[in-house]
Amino acid sequence: MNNRFYRETEKVEINIAPLIDMMFLLLIFFIVTTSFVENVGVEIKKPKAATSQTLSKECILIGVTEEGKVVYANREIGLNGVRALVSRLLKQKEAPVVIIADEDLKSGILVDVIDECKLAGAKMVSIATEKE
Repeated sequence: MNNRFYRETEKVEINIAPLIDMMFLLLIFFIVTTSFVENVGVEIKKPKAATSQTLSKECILIGVTEEGKVVYANREIGLNGVRALVSRLLKQKEAPVVIIADEDLKSGILVDVIDECKLAGAKMVSIATEKE
């Protein structure tokens, strides 16, 4: 009797292949349906505007801090790196450039960043604001 019980427990197994298949299907579903929004990687206090509009998901985001640091994808690129970066990204996809500038930034630096974006071939350059 004891030998029979041992054989029955030995044959019992849990098949986890369907569980793994289901987890991969869910993972693929969430990856495909999630929209990836790019972030500049630094905290910037945007100015407020009554005419503020929602950002397009397909845009190039460049951040400019209060100290004048130019940032893209959580790394500092500097003013000299803007033209090369925007030019390279525009070759991959035609997208508008959105500059997220701190509200206390001096306007001269902002104008320089806009110029560099235009010289790189950007047809549309905007400044990000918050709704009042």
